[in-house]
Amino acid sequence: MKQSTYSPIHIIGGGLAGSEAAWQIAEAGVPVILHEMRGIRGTDAHKGDGLAELVCSNSFRSDDATSNAVGVMHAEMRLAGSLIMACADKHQVPAGGALAVDRDGFSDAVTAAIQNHPLITVVREEIKGLPPEDWDLAIIASGPLTSPDLAEAIRQKTGEDALAFFDAIAPIVHRDSINMDICWYQSRYDKVGPGGTGKDYINCPLDEQQYHAFIDALIAGDAVGFKEWEGTPYFDGCLPIEVMAERGRETLRHGPMKPMGLTNAHNPTVKPYAVVQLRQDNALGTLYNMVGFQTKLRYGAQAEIFRMIPGLENAEFARLGGLHRNTYIHSPTLLDQTLQLKNRPGLRFAGQITGCEGYVESASIGLLAGRFAAAERKGEKISRPPATTALGSLLGHITGGHIVSDDEPGKRSFQPMNINFGLFPELEPGSIVKPDGVKRFRGKDKTITKRQLIAARALSDCRAWLGREAP
Repeated sequence: MKQSTYSPIHIIGGGLAGSEAAWQIAEAGVPVILHEMRGIRGTDAHKGDGLAELVCSNSFRSDDATSNAVGVMHAEMRLAGSLIMACADKHQVPAGGALAVDRDGFSDAVTAAIQNHPLITVVREEIKGLPPEDWDLAIIASGPLTSPDLAEAIRQKTGEDALAFFDAIAPIVHRDSINMDICWYQSRYDKVGPGGTGKDYINCPLDEQQYHAFIDALIAGDAVGFKEWEGTPYFDGCLPIEVMAERGRETLRHGPMKPMGLTNAHNPTVKPYAVVQLRQDNALGTLYNMVGFQTKLRYGAQAEIFRMIPGLENAEFARLGGLHRNTYIHSPTLLDQTLQLKNRPGLRFAGQITGCEGYVESASIGLLAGRFAAAERKGEKISRPPATTALGSLLGHITGGHIVSDDEPGKRSFQPMNINFGLFPELEPGSIVKPDGVKRFRGKDKTITKRQLIAARALSDCRAWLGREAP
């Protein structure tokens, strides 16, 4: 390791987040020791021992920075000197408007860059417990397949209920895509909970014919099977809706779709046969989750079937549902706004274990954790990205941008999320202006304009944060 006046920062995990964190720290002039167990011990999903191995798709998704949230994240990471983005760009393969990579070339490039950096030392070993106390600054970036021993150590430090091993996710819908001419706001029995108003849910009514058509579609829907290493982690309160539908046609109507305690504000004299409720999912009020709708249906089937629900015929999904292995901590209660564990200063978490999803998102949180740790080591003020940026909005989601569920004790209100425009703060009133010569300006055209404005604001604010001039 090259001589440095600073003590090293230790990183556990050489995936996308760990590799990006190591690069950011080293580029800041601080030495890094990167601990990676593959090469000593494998996982059920990885094939080799290269750093930043892509275990699923080879796509980083859309590269459009003008109107796509993940494309904005790409652009911000490039501005911040991301190793992951540099290697992805170098090993890009044709994929239309998406950024896809040659997975072996990409991993080889990341591995070479890390191993050849004079301030980074890669140690192949399994860290079975939390970092020792003499590692005063460390980052855990062990990913969704964290080894059992390390996961147990994290659980003991953070609490029994603070670590999830299986992720039951209900679909999340953009609020502005819900048809409020059909839906209405109301809590069941107009109950006013802590911080509530009695109108805390969006309700979508179904008549008997619509309900049975929906049940038929659920039962016939194409579902994803579990991988052998996942098992079948169904447990009470977390059954996929298609499994509930198979257990009896009325099961959902007496479960998450029960109509009791609700009156259709648009047609008060007609009692709905069933109701789908959506609950506010983020503090901004831009995202709503479909209560009780965790599912193993394939994404294409989900979008088609859920748009059968009255009021959701034009629904745009911030994320679709799922039920799969995913080790992550309850970050909003455990981490501060610099990704540091509140009850152990100096220990940060990064990547998917913090509650984000996707290659780019994982790497971006590694980027931030690395920058924060390097600044702390150098005695500099830690600068967080503005909430209006993609980096800042995802950080905000992880460290506190969720709603606590008071009416369902014990259920996890914080769920892993991809970057999407629903995580960004709203534009200032009056920002969206109808273009000259356009008579009708609404629907999809207005949505695209809104996203373009959010994207432009994000990149401008990111450049300012980084001290970079606009091109």
